Amino acid sequence: MQESAPQVTEHGGGVWSLRVPIPDNPLGHTLVHVLDTDRGPVLVDTGWDDPASWTELAGGLAALGIAPGDVHGVVITHHHPDHHGLSGRVREESGAWIAMHAADTAVVRRTRESRPGTWLDYLARKLAAVGAPEDHLAPLRAARDSGRAVALPGLRAALPDREIVPGELLDLAGRRLRAVWTPGHTPGHVCLHLEEEHPAGLPGHGRLFSGDHLLPGISPHIGLYEDPDDTTAATDPLGDYLDSLERVGRLGVAEVLPAHQHAFTDAAGRVRALLDHHEERLAGLLALLAVPLTPWQLAERMEWNRPWDRIPHGSRNIAVSEAEAHLRRLVKQGRAEAVPGTDPVTYLAV
Repeated sequence: MQESAPQVTEHGGGVWSLRVPIPDNPLGHTLVHVLDTDRGPVLVDTGWDDPASWTELAGGLAALGIAPGDVHGVVITHHHPDHHGLSGRVREESGAWIAMHAADTAVVRRTRESRPGTWLDYLARKLAAVGAPEDHLAPLRAARDSGRAVALPGLRAALPDREIVPGELLDLAGRRLRAVWTPGHTPGHVCLHLEEEHPAGLPGHGRLFSGDHLLPGISPHIGLYEDPDDTTAATDPLGDYLDSLERVGRLGVAEVLPAHQHAFTDAAGRVRALLDHHEERLAGLLALLAVPLTPWQLAERMEWNRPWDRIPHGSRNIAVSEAEAHLRRLVKQGRAEAVPGTDPVTYLAV
């Protein structure tokens, strides 16, 4: 690999990555991949919908001799705004199609059709139910009452016009790119298996555009799949994620091209490390659940990348969702259970 421009990396075989910044986010940037096809360039993800991000995306494409209007298609690994955010702008410039798994397209459609404040109403109710204190809920209610809900990212994300069907080859002229459904981070997350010989001859079966599913140094967030209109679904996102990891590990790819950090080899080793990490975390949670705890209390006691009192308000919402996903897995495994009659509900190891 060689750096052909400050924000552009060539990966060989008609594949490049572009660094597109994420505003005010410790991840720094999304790696948008460009795949050359016989009908024109196709993007894997697009980056955050922000003027500075668009400037960097357009600049990276220009370094490759590509104008935004030349883009033939956009393949989205998942609906999060640092991946799908600029898809609509790319389509406006080029007429490109946008492809996404149906489960994540449903999230985009539901979000677009929701009335302002629906999400904040739901979030406040949900957090109260898991034991969040009043001083955490008050800013959410204030934002709802002031109408600031319209500023949340992703409320007007572009509706995809093509469906990514798991197991099928995408319609990319001259390339073999197969969809691998990897739910967990989102219900419709997909990895994309480029079933072609590695351009540098590395051993293994092609390359994998892994989105957020498989990253070299980060364990992606696994929280509950959120649907404000569905109060009955008992999803198991962590179980989905662990199953998806094993599926990806069996592909035997030569190299992984993730959406953050950097390309890497030894996908199977990284899969094993992540499986071990989550089993260790589940065991740690069981130890904490020697006494009854609400999901909020469990999140307060879990190990994060900083002390709980230094975690920002919005990040605490993400943390408690991750605690809930781990609780859901423990309950499904029969290793923990809800304590009858508790409100907010508490959980205990069994």
